[in-house]
Amino acid sequence: MEAPTRDHDLVLFGATGFVGELIAGYLADHAPPDLRVGLAGRSRGKLETVRSRLPVTAHDWALIEADSENPDSLAALAAGTRVLFTTVGPYAKYGLPVVEACARAGTHYGDLTGEVSFIREAIDRCDTLARTTGARIVHACGYDSVPSDLAVLLLHRAVETDGAGGLIEVQLVARAKGGFSGGTIESMRGQLDGMRSDPVLRFLAGDPYSLSPDRTAEPSTRQPADLGWVGRTEGGLWTAPFLMASVNTRIVRRSNALQGWAYGQSLRYGEVMGMQRGPAGAVLAGATALGLRVFGTALTMEAAS
Repeated sequence: MEAPTRDHDLVLFGATGFVGELIAGYLADHAPPDLRVGLAGRSRGKLETVRSRLPVTAHDWALIEADSENPDSLAALAAGTRVLFTTVGPYAKYGLPVVEACARAGTHYGDLTGEVSFIREAIDRCDTLARTTGARIVHACGYDSVPSDLAVLLLHRAVETDGAGGLIEVQLVARAKGGFSGGTIESMRGQLDGMRSDPVLRFLAGDPYSLSPDRTAEPSTRQPADLGWVGRTEGGLWTAPFLMASVNTRIVRRSNALQGWAYGQSLRYGEVMGMQRGPAGAVLAGATALGLRVFGTALTMEAAS
């Protein structure tokens, strides 16, 4: 039910932020030349600055002023584009009005959230409306949780092609470089603060099937701990807990359920971070596991203060 005419094919909301400008740069380098792109944010002056730093292919992109706390600006933003992608977070604080505006307008929506409680609330409040208008709402379109979601899908297809039956026990071993952005830290802090004050959010955070479209239909299969301790693969690679497992595993299980549990209704799915082999790998895995616990404790104490 898309409107017959939209001013833009894709609008990037939050283009003046760190990640937003990175995405804008990627679009400038890779988007088809006839794609009608818009950059949106609260400040036109900052949008002009970002656009001026992009390749010449982006210099005629439209600039759109919009604020997540201004419903009228969000309604106009959503109504003017076929697809809206937002980097404006923390999503629990700023994201829901954007999802709702897109659901009402029949505008396809994507984000980079790794906030399980936000995704759950967006599903509960907007899924029925989005189905009515034809809007497709797709969360977690970044490192959370595209590699996990696609890896399990491709594994399922390979197993299916080989006639080996459904998936039973799957462990994703992640490798990552670098640290966390300021936005990611703020999102973590917000989630911990919410869980501290709301028992419902604490339950959602601990439920491995918290994003299931039908929780009552899920099996009682015991799932791996989101943040375990040090482990070792059959190939001798030492592993540590993976901080994003508490998000990615929920996304993968939701994808499984949305496809009628195509991967296997009793699938056990977990994620860890791969380190190295040998004694050095064991030390590094232990240090990483300890560091993650110290980091989580520090964030919890800060949220409680």
